[in-house]
Amino acid sequence: MGLRVAICQMDITWGDCEANLQRVECYVRSTEADLLVLPEMFLTGYDCSSEVAVPVDSPYIERLQRLAVESGRAVAGTIAVREEGEIYNRFYLFLPDGRVEHYDKRHLFRMAGEDKVFSAGAERVVVEYLGWRILLQVCYDLRFPVWSRQRGDEYDLVIYSAEWAAARIGAWDRLLPARAIENQAFVVGVNRVGDDPATHYNGHSVVLNPYGEVIARVEEDVEGVVVAELDKDKLMRFREKFPAWADADKFLIE
Repeated sequence: MGLRVAICQMDITWGDCEANLQRVECYVRSTEADLLVLPEMFLTGYDCSSEVAVPVDSPYIERLQRLAVESGRAVAGTIAVREEGEIYNRFYLFLPDGRVEHYDKRHLFRMAGEDKVFSAGAERVVVEYLGWRILLQVCYDLRFPVWSRQRGDEYDLVIYSAEWAAARIGAWDRLLPARAIENQAFVVGVNRVGDDPATHYNGHSVVLNPYGEVIARVEEDVEGVVVAELDKDKLMRFREKFPAWADADKFLIE
């Protein structure tokens, strides 16, 4: 059972929702894939002020839902949203059947003041799509392995939508393979390129197999899209042959 995943390494125009959404629409319409993954806060850039949050009934969100339906492709990435007086860094997964799934980022990046404005999510989210179980994660979540740890056989693929600064890219490059290996799962990590008022981003967007090996990547510091084919049958054979997941520790998260 295959899944074609497109990693979209995007140069985000600071604060311009319309320009960024038009770029996303171009990606989706021109890319043959089952799932397209975008960077964190792809509509606005990583702006931790309350002004960037759009309402959950925003026309931009409606357009993304419609885009997934019309294209027949799932679209994933995070948007700053306002709901019932709270602001969330929300990972949306827009599905071709019209469903909209979401996960609210749990680990808020205090070094940029994200925790002062945004509310943290409380629940892990696994979504089923085309026979795949997909765990949704956001950027800084990558540094906290317990939050993504398999508890039994829960998911096949974990996605990290991120804006990870070039100054700390070494951690990104090391932690993504670790998550693949320890969870015996495919890992997709999508980061932006370009600059915002605070920092530079150099990408390093990748798709990794359950051995932590790179099977697709976008060139450093270049905006672009690369498609990888994931094979679930190979994943299942690996897990059957080497069932380390069955010996995982049981734990609770508070």
